[in-house]
Amino acid sequence: MLRMLVRGAAGGALATVALTAVSLAGDQAWLMRDRPSGRVAPGPPPRRRARPTESLTHFGFGVASGAVLCALSRGRAGLPLGVGYALAAWAASQRGWVPRIGILPPDARDDSSRTAVLAAGHVVYGMVLVATVNHLSRP
Repeated sequence: MLRMLVRGAAGGALATVALTAVSLAGDQAWLMRDRPSGRVAPGPPPRRRARPTESLTHFGFGVASGAVLCALSRGRAGLPLGVGYALAAWAASQRGWVPRIGILPPDARDDSSRTAVLAAGHVVYGMVLVATVNHLSRP
């Protein structure tokens, strides 16, 4: 069981890095910026900087989520399970604790481009998590 949790945590770490890469790419494309309603000024919208505790918490959540999926799937998760798991975690967070502590508004009130990037990042998270866990679980 401990090996399974370690494999899941490793998969979660790698998957969180991949998710972060998608978010950074979206940020570079100006898709992750705050867009006040009625903004007409040219150029990129203002940037919201993540606090270090947010980044560390997000990484820890990704690692722990990987360990949980690996334990639940007994080390062999299919791609649909991984993607569904990641999207469910994202949706629950966006409608729950993330807006409550003020990191982002609920996705229903957030900018649709940021919502799309975050959803895509979580799809990538699920794919990388499953691929890593399945690779590490080979005999």
